[in-house]
Amino acid sequence: MLVGFIVNPYAGLGGAIGFKGTNEEAIERALSLGYDLIAPRRAVEFLVNLRGGDLRFITGAGLMGEYELAEAGLSNLIERVVGERKSRTSREETLKAAWEMVDHGADVLVFVGGDGTLKDIYEATKGGIPVLGVPSGVKVYSGAFAYTPREAARILESYASGRGSIAEAEVLDVDEDLFRRDVLDLRVYGVVKTIRVEGLLQPSKGLSNTLDDDENKLAIARYLFENMEGDAHYILGPGTTVKALRHFVKGELSLLGVDVIYGGAVLLKDTWEKPILDILSGNAKAYIVVSPIGRQGFIFGRGNQQISPRVLRLVKKDNIIVVATRGKIRELEYLRVYTGDEEIDAKLRGYYKVLVDYGMYEVKKAI
Repeated sequence: MLVGFIVNPYAGLGGAIGFKGTNEEAIERALSLGYDLIAPRRAVEFLVNLRGGDLRFITGAGLMGEYELAEAGLSNLIERVVGERKSRTSREETLKAAWEMVDHGADVLVFVGGDGTLKDIYEATKGGIPVLGVPSGVKVYSGAFAYTPREAARILESYASGRGSIAEAEVLDVDEDLFRRDVLDLRVYGVVKTIRVEGLLQPSKGLSNTLDDDENKLAIARYLFENMEGDAHYILGPGTTVKALRHFVKGELSLLGVDVIYGGAVLLKDTWEKPILDILSGNAKAYIVVSPIGRQGFIFGRGNQQISPRVLRLVKKDNIIVVATRGKIRELEYLRVYTGDEEIDAKLRGYYKVLVDYGMYEVKKAI
């Protein structure tokens, strides 16, 4: 099987610094602050977990796949390298690489990135060959992604050995300009073929908002607010369930960012990793409040990368509060965590009491 392999090396770089995507401004700021590239690490994690299948690769030059295959010890499987080695890549390189891979007869195209990268892949391939996403973006809402890089490896192995099925997946992405202004405009840009292996490919993000949901969210928020400790900081993840607290706290909360409240008032709005670490470094008492992504179940590692492994290392698991409406929790078999830090992910796995209504809980396992 000839696998097209493309890495968007800058995917996900904007997450920890509070950007809602990874544009040029996010890249420059993150690099200037000393953040390391995330996508190449995720790419190598995917590659070193490939255990079987008769695979050959056509890949992007340099950081777009060639270097990652070399680091994983798979250079001998490269049939062709496309493009030029560059110190800074752009979506144009992604488009050109994908076009060339299709022309060269790739059987499947595996990419490392997020929804924006998938949108570029879709534009280049027009849905002609199956695609599989290794998650590394700030936004990973579409249905063509494996839950983790390791599970992406298992999907590709299954496909190469004649197992797995071809399915259609929506290409979802947000308007990033609106997203940065705290408006979620999630759109379907098209449909791609992908590889489905039961339990390994994530569904696309679910969106629902009924009158019952609104009342449920308000009841959850009321109970949360009434039971908050006056001397503790509360780090709030994004989403309408968590941010229903806006009806009770003093000050304005963001909808899609991470906020911190203290003493019933907003201390930090739409903040990022460093200000949170500054609070926690003083041994402040802190809780984290998060809600799982609809249909996917992620409570950490998707859309809230400001709550980074470094932050999570300083907060006890018992101080993590998970909230979800009854409708959302019914859709989920499991909660999920994937921060890219195995030590932190191991800490976060296990059972949680999920607040689903005023003073009412359901137990869910995080994997």
